[in-house]
Amino acid sequence: MLNVSRAQCYRWLAAPVTAAEVEQADRTNELWLTNITEHRTDEDKLYLCAVKDVCSNRIVGYSMDSRMKARLAVNALDNAVARRGDVASCLGYSQRGSQFQARQFVPALNRQR
Repeated sequence: MLNVSRAQCYRWLAAPVTAAEVEQADRTNELWLTNITEHRTDEDKLYLCAVKDVCSNRIVGYSMDSRMKARLAVNALDNAVARRGDVASCLGYSQRGSQFQARQFVPALNRQR
C-alpha cells in the first residue's frame, strides 16, 4: 500500500476502504478507487488503470499501456484530475500494487495540492 501521509494531497489511503466509508461518500470527488486490470488481445496484453468516483459510480480517469509500469497509474491520476478539476479534499484508495508505491506516483499526488 502507498505510504503517503493522510495530510498530503487527497489523503491516499494505506488501509482498505470500509463499507461505511463507501456509503458516506455522498459528493463527487470525495472518494476515488483505482485499480489496474490486464486484458489479452490478439497481439499481446493491454493494461488499463481506471480511477472511479464512488458517489457518481463513474470512471473519472484512465490510462492504457502495453506495460504495467508506474507511469500507467500516474497517467490515470493525471487524467482524472484534468477531467474533474478541484480534487484537493478527495480521498483515494488503491490496492497494494507497486505502481501505486512508486517514486513517480507520490509526486503526482503532491502536484494536485
